[in-house]
Amino acid sequence: MKLQGQEEYEASSAHENVSAGALDSDHGPGHSPGGSSETDSRELGVSKDPPLFIQLNELLGWPQALEWRETGRWVLFEEKLEVGAGRWSAPHVPTLALPSLQKLRSLLAKGLVLLDCPAQNLLELVEQVIRVELLSPEMRGQLQALLLQRPQHYIQTTDTWPCWGSTPPRKASHNESVPLKEQRQNPLRQKLPPGAEAAAVLAGELGFLPQPLGAFVRLRDPVVLGTLTEVPLPSRFFCLLLGPAMPGRGYHEMGRAAAVLLSDPQFQWSVRRASNLHDLLEALDAFLEEVTVLPPGRWDPTARILPPKCLPSRHKRSLSQKREVEGLSAMRTAGAEDRRGRGTYVPCPELQRTGRLFGGLVQDVSRKASWYSTDFLDALHPQCFSAVLYIYLATVTNAITFGGLLGDATDGAQGVLESFLGTAVAGAAFCLLAGQPLTILSSTGPVLVFERLLFSFSRDHSLDYLPFRLWVGIWVATFCLVLVATEASVLVRYFTRFTEEGFCALISLIFIYDALGKMVNLTHAYPIQRPGSPGYGCFCQYPGPQGNESQWATTKPKNRDDILSMDLGLVNASLLPPFECTQQGGQPRGPGCHTVPDIAFFSLLLFLTSFFFATAFKHVKTSRFFPSMVRKVLSDFSSVLAILLGCGLDAFLGLATPKLMVPTEFKPTLPGRGWLVSPFGANPWWLSVAAALPALLLSILIFMDQQITAVILNRAEYKLQKGAGFHLDLFCVAVLILLTSALGLPWYVSATVISLAHMDSLRRESRACAPGEAPSFLGIREQRLTGLVVFILTGISIFLAPVLKFIPVPVLYGIFLYMGVAALSSIQFVKRVQLLLMPAKHQPDLLLLRHVPLNRVHLFTAIQLVCLGLLWIIKSTPAAIIFPLMLLGLVGVRKALEWVFSPQELLWLDELMPEKERNIPEKALEPEHSFGEDESQNSELMYQPKVPEINISVN
Repeated sequence: MKLQGQEEYEASSAHENVSAGALDSDHGPGHSPGGSSETDSRELGVSKDPPLFIQLNELLGWPQALEWRETGRWVLFEEKLEVGAGRWSAPHVPTLALPSLQKLRSLLAKGLVLLDCPAQNLLELVEQVIRVELLSPEMRGQLQALLLQRPQHYIQTTDTWPCWGSTPPRKASHNESVPLKEQRQNPLRQKLPPGAEAAAVLAGELGFLPQPLGAFVRLRDPVVLGTLTEVPLPSRFFCLLLGPAMPGRGYHEMGRAAAVLLSDPQFQWSVRRASNLHDLLEALDAFLEEVTVLPPGRWDPTARILPPKCLPSRHKRSLSQKREVEGLSAMRTAGAEDRRGRGTYVPCPELQRTGRLFGGLVQDVSRKASWYSTDFLDALHPQCFSAVLYIYLATVTNAITFGGLLGDATDGAQGVLESFLGTAVAGAAFCLLAGQPLTILSSTGPVLVFERLLFSFSRDHSLDYLPFRLWVGIWVATFCLVLVATEASVLVRYFTRFTEEGFCALISLIFIYDALGKMVNLTHAYPIQRPGSPGYGCFCQYPGPQGNESQWATTKPKNRDDILSMDLGLVNASLLPPFECTQQGGQPRGPGCHTVPDIAFFSLLLFLTSFFFATAFKHVKTSRFFPSMVRKVLSDFSSVLAILLGCGLDAFLGLATPKLMVPTEFKPTLPGRGWLVSPFGANPWWLSVAAALPALLLSILIFMDQQITAVILNRAEYKLQKGAGFHLDLFCVAVLILLTSALGLPWYVSATVISLAHMDSLRRESRACAPGEAPSFLGIREQRLTGLVVFILTGISIFLAPVLKFIPVPVLYGIFLYMGVAALSSIQFVKRVQLLLMPAKHQPDLLLLRHVPLNRVHLFTAIQLVCLGLLWIIKSTPAAIIFPLMLLGLVGVRKALEWVFSPQELLWLDELMPEKERNIPEKALEPEHSFGEDESQNSELMYQPKVPEINISVN
């Protein structure tokens, strides 16, 4: 059924007040800085009315001493006053008895309904309400005095003891519009977004009334009604439900029913626009049509249903009305958008061809230039300081790790100093000029493999490595510039989640493998001393008074303790520890007396400490412990706190664990070479042309590595407002490859894991959260300053060696493991791998499993596992030279899957190719079961983003 004015539902609320942080706006890329962003809520017709705070005041004490007492409140969920415990209950989903709704409807149908009431204060409002025919003048006077009586509010102040904001019952005064001090200091006020309004529901038994009295009032202009509500908000609605005694708690339940109705967004939208009693009753009937009934014998009515972790789409109910206006075709598109986070394929502005040379690059530059000043102003936030510390330590560790590996792979032609300098120069330049400054440039595993192969080829053929590498870099830069000129970056539209997950899983596994491998290598550098090993023996020798006679009386141990002081026969010796041996006048002898056998184990302890504490601090934000501000600080500084904790533990015990080693001199690692690489050196001239062949393979690798990471970082679910810059990013990488090749520095591309960690540390979430409501994700703090500062600090780290030398390396390896595990655990591929090991009865209720047979899900996962295994094998063998082609082959494998899986299955398992979405009939994209037919289809839904983690690929 449609209310009057329902046609304006989609176009409404353009001028209505709404909290900026209360609504979860989904800004798409490419918005102009000064223009208003069109949100999904406006497109789908979701109301943007001010949020409503509802309070239930109940009349108690009949017939002796009547008083109004607050017994319940609603924002999104219900909170009941637990009088015995002296506190508010935890927010929970309200449950109602169906007769209470029916009685409320009957009472409102016979009662007083005032819409757009002009009352300006509580006294005027009461005078309007008591003008009913069934009341005598005497009853009106008694009722007016009762309604003007100040209610008792339970206000939990910041002090230790709660405050009852009330006074003894008294006669009405004309100063009721002045809020109490306790109301103004109510902590609940901070949780309500700006522009919130109030609704008061008054219910109770009143014996002198001959029959039930019901009144519903909508004020034309919201006004503060004095002390009527515990929070001094302007009131929009007033509901009165009084009458003679009835069995049970009838009026209390009717009051709860009225409050629950007003807390429902759809009913609230309808009532705000209702023009008469018929519209009000239609809104109530529409609510009853959507009510879910729980059978009385199958659940406990006293149980409280906790707020769900994720609510159904807030567009769902409005979409059911939009179907009537726009038809089923629009509903299918909107339903797919609700399910997938976006509708059918519509290319974003960054990925549309212009048909001109460098046309995409010019558009990226013009688009990002308008945001350039805000890219620095938006960084003025304390959260950015935490991000700088976190990413700086990760970048320094990465530079040292890959610098050491590069030094081993090139026999010292490049080393840690080149890694530091290249990271600082390339990273800072990229953050200043790139289209997506949230990207962190770094050496990556695939590029390192290519560097190793290139050096091996040069050594085996007696070529001068750095000049040969220079020409490879020149050709790579040339090929990348050709790709920019021809707008080849638009091909990233073919990088579906299948390709992204395969690449990201590979990089995450490399991080995990390297972190664990480094810890294993520590056991070789600091071997574990075992009994019987050559370095284990240590004896305490005693100079006896008669040559070699022992001072000990016994030669055979009587018990276990005597083993430590037994006479070994040849010399006066015992197995006392060196310290006790010295105290008793002996001398320690043996290879193990001065070794410390605890370094390997303690390094493992530091490694696990940093990993587990970084994980725990990151997830404390969603826990039940500590105030919200403390949880936020612990979560934002999780990695920094874990590193400080590891450093403090290491300093407390004072063991000689391996520490961070930073170069102290600014000169090339290879002796005798300058900073500029000679173009030819000892190589023949034709090698400059032959270098084009390996450069072609490296260009494919860099294009895939750079653009897959760019696609992951610029996904729509991250709500980036300033748009992407695929062409500009690739152009910057090409120029930087030319620069680093000329200086003999490592090559750099976007680092997937560190870039995701950078974005994760810059998450923006809503501050004003209603009780029971989780903070809503608002987007990423997009700016250039954090990355720029990180790389500047990386450059000057050479001069910070006296400070950085106190950081244990195992602690940083633990952070590496945390970054790899966090990135790996957030992709859907890992969740589907878990389904392989999970019995069907224990599998989560995912929409994916509702629409795709389980054996087809396992087949798709198995194909991904095979592809990932092939990538890992090729990367780890001499065949790594074809690794770039294998990355490109992932797109071909995904294309071939269209012969194995239906479009319906691919729609749920992955996503459709661009031309497939354009050509496939819309009916084929429709789910097998309509989303509007079964309400349960939109329950906890599919893979929801885990707060506060960044998900690489989210449905």
